[in-house]
Order: sequence, then structure tokens, then C-alpha cells
Amino acid sequence: MQRERLGSRLGFILLSAGCAIGVGNVWKFPWLVGQYGGGAFVVCYIIFLLILGLPIMTMEFAVGRASQKSPVRAYQALEKPGTKWHIHGYIALIGNYLLMMFYTTVCGWMLYYFYQMAAGRFEGLDTAGVEAAFPEMLSQPGVLTVCMVIVVVAGFAINSFGLQSGLERVTKVMMLALLAIMVILAVNSIMTEGSAEGLRFYLVPNLDNMREAGITNVIVNAMNQSFFTLSLGIGAMAIFGSYIGKSRALFGEAVNVAILDTFVAFTSGLIIFPACFAFGVSPDSGPNLIFVTLPNIFNHMALGRLWGSLFFVFMTFAAFSTVLAVFENIMSCWMDMTGWSRKKVALINTVLMIVLSLPCVFGYNIWSSFQPFGEGTAVLDLEDFLVSNIWLPLGSLVYLLFCTSRYGWSWKNFQEEANEGGGLKVRNWMRFYVSYILPLIVLALFVLGIKDKFFA
Repeated sequence: MQRERLGSRLGFILLSAGCAIGVGNVWKFPWLVGQYGGGAFVVCYIIFLLILGLPIMTMEFAVGRASQKSPVRAYQALEKPGTKWHIHGYIALIGNYLLMMFYTTVCGWMLYYFYQMAAGRFEGLDTAGVEAAFPEMLSQPGVLTVCMVIVVVAGFAINSFGLQSGLERVTKVMMLALLAIMVILAVNSIMTEGSAEGLRFYLVPNLDNMREAGITNVIVNAMNQSFFTLSLGIGAMAIFGSYIGKSRALFGEAVNVAILDTFVAFTSGLIIFPACFAFGVSPDSGPNLIFVTLPNIFNHMALGRLWGSLFFVFMTFAAFSTVLAVFENIMSCWMDMTGWSRKKVALINTVLMIVLSLPCVFGYNIWSSFQPFGEGTAVLDLEDFLVSNIWLPLGSLVYLLFCTSRYGWSWKNFQEEANEGGGLKVRNWMRFYVSYILPLIVLALFVLGIKDKFFA
């Protein structure tokens, strides 16, 4: 059967960026910047994105393009006879399901907050009233289930129409709209009276702020964020590599995706920090930043209902772009394994994904007594830990070793595939770094993630 192809290079870049751009960029990045020293954190983040994220993303693209298969079958097309690299293909598929088991719920939160904001439900509420809205939403399993089901059904429905006429067409429109809305929101935030201090905090590296947060903390968290923002290690990027031609070298395409991903994270900071400082709000309020702090700011802003609605449209698009990309990965794996049609795979996975997403929904209400990491934690925290601290780093390590080891695909084969076409190339001098140093960094990140969770 002829493998489907993306219609354009722009479609490939926007889809790959859409997969990388998500809640981590627009929620976690600003919160981490607020907590770990402002501008100094941003500089560390960009450095680590270049030295950690780009090589591994290039490897995932190369494995996908060379194999012309989904992640679950890619290793089988490239590995040496008798080796067992292909086992990771199935583990990567499980990782995609694990990610979506909580991501669909979080995307549903964004959708619900957009509805609440557009309907004017926050107008007239005082600070305490806005603060109460988030736990009230979490306590309602019916509301959360409806929002999650809308996300799952819409995601698989769009993907069931095919790669070009479904996924690519919708993602192009959504991503371009997301970028436009972000720029409008950022300009509005920067123009707000009293925003200069927020811009200074965000854009000017301050070593005193860095020392205050702890230099090691800043570096480790910047390293973590730069690594996890690109969704590496579960084949989410490999799938799009399998849908593109040989006209462009893959290192250059990885740079384009990383630039777009960084632009979104950076611009979300331009939206949030000037507004926080203009209205005298602490920028390090953690998870509450999006659901408590910002609705309060919109309440005090001229045309706040409009800006708030636009903000949560942007948040929904950012989350939903990742949902669409990962659903495509899941569907492609199923089609490779079973030979079934897109429509059939979409239908089966719609039901499966709804069932798998229910524990996260119920974790805040019906099953709230289950607190896997102690008081105040929920099912979502467990699922997020498994993906972020185990599946992504260890999966990335497998891709790294597969592409550099003579027992895997080998550096020579990887470099040949990555360098086919025009654009930035993978150079020979990079070999020592990605073969020996980068695996140690990824392993250290994995160990630190486990240590922080259980031995902090």
C-alpha cells in the first residue's frame, strides 16, 4: 500500500511544531521562568534546546524517513537481523497512549475555560470567586468527561479524513491562527501601562535572580524543559519524518521546528509577564498561573472578556495541536500493525481513548482519595511522571544509541539519511558528542527526575 505523503513542507513544519507546541510551552515555560530567575532561565533554556533537543529530533526524523514506517515498525525496517531494537517501537506506542490519557483532559480544561470566559462567567467575580472556579470545575466529573470526549472525538474525526485533507489542512489553519492570536495578545500585554518591569524581568538576564533561585536549580530545570518541550522519545516526531520526501536535509528541518516551538514559548512569556507585573501579580504562582492568576488579570483589563476568550482559544489550539499529532502517531501504528482502514482505526481508538482518559478525569473527584505521590497529587501526576520522567528520556536514549551504535542502525547510515537534500547538515565533528556525551546527559536527566520525585 502506497504510504501517504504530506502536501507541503510548510505542512510538515507546522505539524511537527504543533506536536512540540503544547501545554509545556504556554503554561509550564512561563511558570518556570517566573520561578527560576527570569531572563537567565530563558538563556539557559535556548542553549540546552540547541545542544539537547536538535540532535535527538533529527534522529527521530531520520528513523521515520528512512524506514517509511510508523514508530512501531520503523526499527524492524532498519535494525540488523537478530537484534531487538524493535521492542522499543511497542513501548513508544504505549508512551503515546500514556501521554494522551491526561493530555485530552487538560485540553478539555482549556476548552471549558474558553467557554466560561466567552460566556462572561468570570465577570463581576472577586479574586476569591475566580480562585474557586478551578477546583469547582475539577470536582465535576460530568463536565470534565464531556470536555474530554469532545477533544477525543474531534481529534480522531479530523484524522480519519486522511493525512492531507484531515490532519494537515486543520493543523495549518489552527497553527497559523494560534501564531496570529499570540502576537495580538503579546502586543496588547506589552502596551499595558506598568508592563516595563515585567519585560525587564523576562528579557534581561539577572545573575542575582539566578543565584536566588539556585544556579543548579536553574540549569537543571532549563535542561529538563528544553528536552521535554519537543516531545522526544516516543516516536511523535518520527512519524512525520515518514511522511516527507528527500528534498530537505533533516537537521535544518529540526532547527525550523525548534525555532517555531521556541517562538511560541517565548511569546507566551511576553503575554504573561508584562500583564503580571502591570497588575501586581506574582509570576511564580505555578499551575495556578493560567487558571487563577490570568482570569483575575483579564477581569481588571479593558475588554478583558475579549482578551481572555482569545487567550483560551490560543491555549486550546496549543493543546489540541499536540493531541492531533499524537493521535496520528497512534493511528499510523495501528494501520501498520493491522492493515485496517483509517476510519476503522479512528473509530476503535475513539472508544479506547475515552475509556483510558477516564482515570485522569475521575482522579480529581470520584477517585480523589488516590494520591500517588502524597497529599494533593492525583492520577494526572502519576501519568505525567511516567511520560516525562521515564518514557521520554529513556526513549530518547534508545533513539540516540540506535543511530550512533554499530549494533544499531549506525552513525554512517543515520548521517547519510539526515543529510539527503538541501539545508543544514549533520557534520562529522558532532559524532563524538552525540555518541558519548549526549547519552550521558540524557541518562543524568533521567536519574535527576527520579531522584527529585522520590528522594528530594
